[in-house]
Amino acid sequence: TSKGFIFSSSSAESHQEPKHVCIHYSCCHSASFRASELIELTGLHRPGLLIQHQYLSVIAQTPKSNSVVIQGNNSNPASEKFKRVRNWSIAKYKCTRQALSEKLGRGSRTVDLDLEPRLDLLKDDRQRYEHMTRLAQTLADQLSQLTVTQTNLGNAFTELSVKTPTLHVAFGINAEAQKFLSKSGETLTAAINAFTSDMDTLVNKTIEDTMINTKQYEAVRIEYDAYRVDLEELNLGPRDAVTLPKLEQAQKNFQAQRERYEKIRDDLSVKVKLLEGNKVKVLQNQLWLLHGAFAAHSLSCQNFLEKSMQEAGEHLNNVSTDTPSWLEES
Repeated sequence: TSKGFIFSSSSAESHQEPKHVCIHYSCCHSASFRASELIELTGLHRPGLLIQHQYLSVIAQTPKSNSVVIQGNNSNPASEKFKRVRNWSIAKYKCTRQALSEKLGRGSRTVDLDLEPRLDLLKDDRQRYEHMTRLAQTLADQLSQLTVTQTNLGNAFTELSVKTPTLHVAFGINAEAQKFLSKSGETLTAAINAFTSDMDTLVNKTIEDTMINTKQYEAVRIEYDAYRVDLEELNLGPRDAVTLPKLEQAQKNFQAQRERYEKIRDDLSVKVKLLEGNKVKVLQNQLWLLHGAFAAHSLSCQNFLEKSMQEAGEHLNNVSTDTPSWLEES
């Protein structure tokens, strides 16, 4: 171990001499070493002893001959990486071919009759909810501008009420009405903004999360169908010594993809069911809150305006009993 070697041996029993020695050189990744040095380091000079290095295998021969057989190890990192890239490229090619054949109407696809109609309905609902949220936000923006205009109009009525003593009461009543409507409109705007905020969370976070899982499910479904079609094509072909290993490998790949597809499908089905129940609760709560805000706004405005009209009527009756104008006197 002083030179960076780690030794491990194996034998049939503990009292027997080791028949197999593994050497891992941890100081460098170069395989340029002398086989005699390895044998000397192990201290085992028995004929036929197999000494394995991280990159090379050494078989020690008789001490007299000093001959050593060095065998190459197939575990090359570069070749393994190339193999992974090759398998990934083949899988991508199969998936692309399957997707194109489906779009062109030439290929068959797996359809879950329970899950996919619910996913289509969810996509349609999401578009409608987005449209509703945009309209509600537009209403809130317009109502906010209206309240600002009503506030400014109320301030103008107040100034005229002060500067025009003969119309003090009339300007004052209109100023109070516009200010009250503006304040009530601000409350309604806040309620609409709260509604749009909760709807935005539902559409762009909760439903969007399920849509991401739906895209993953679709990708896995395409990959599953690609391996299914590949297996079907091999089953239709001849069976000989060349095709049988390919058929067995295709069967293993298909089974692995099938298990993966079924797992993601089941997980997505559970998630969609939970989303449907949560969606109904959220919408029902938010719709009733929005309706209550509109009802409260309308009722408060109605009560205030009725009271304001009564005051205006009393003022007009008082004005009719006042001194007539100089035109009436003439």
